[in-house]
Amino acid sequence: MSGAGSIDSGWKLSGEAGGRLAGRWWKWAMSAPEGRSPVEDTTGEHAAWNQPDDLWFLAGTYGGRVVRRCAVPSDRPVFFPVLNMQHTRSHSRVPLAMSVAEATSSLNGIVLPLQEFTAPFRTGLTQRYAWGIWGGMMPLLPGQYVLEIKARATNGFWVDTTYHLESEPS
Repeated sequence: MSGAGSIDSGWKLSGEAGGRLAGRWWKWAMSAPEGRSPVEDTTGEHAAWNQPDDLWFLAGTYGGRVVRRCAVPSDRPVFFPVLNMQHTRSHSRVPLAMSVAEATSSLNGIVLPLQEFTAPFRTGLTQRYAWGIWGGMMPLLPGQYVLEIKARATNGFWVDTTYHLESEPS
């Protein structure tokens, strides 16, 4: 694999900044039309859908095993969920979270740090709460990478996602 030396595992966000990104990620994920959702996508075909200009979101899954291939710009940090959920304020007036049994991510075999973020966000007039275990990376040097994400909640929900990433100049 190329690019292994460019991994900046020291990327760390404050709780407030990470919470804002988690809210932005949920707005991005929830705004995708049916049939173009990066979260529903099992191949990576829709990974570039409506990406913001300042960073690159990788999609989570609805559980199970998924392998995706996609290109990411080499000039943007990458932000992704390992295990996450959201709910409306009408469901609960406080943020809810999953009980985590396992949560890991690695890039080209190098373990990445993960952070837990909880934050309010809004879609239209609806107040929501985001919770999750999240990962992030500084912009990747051009090259090929394998991002592996594995997580399991104590309620039996699990994810096992592999991204084959091609970091390309913008």
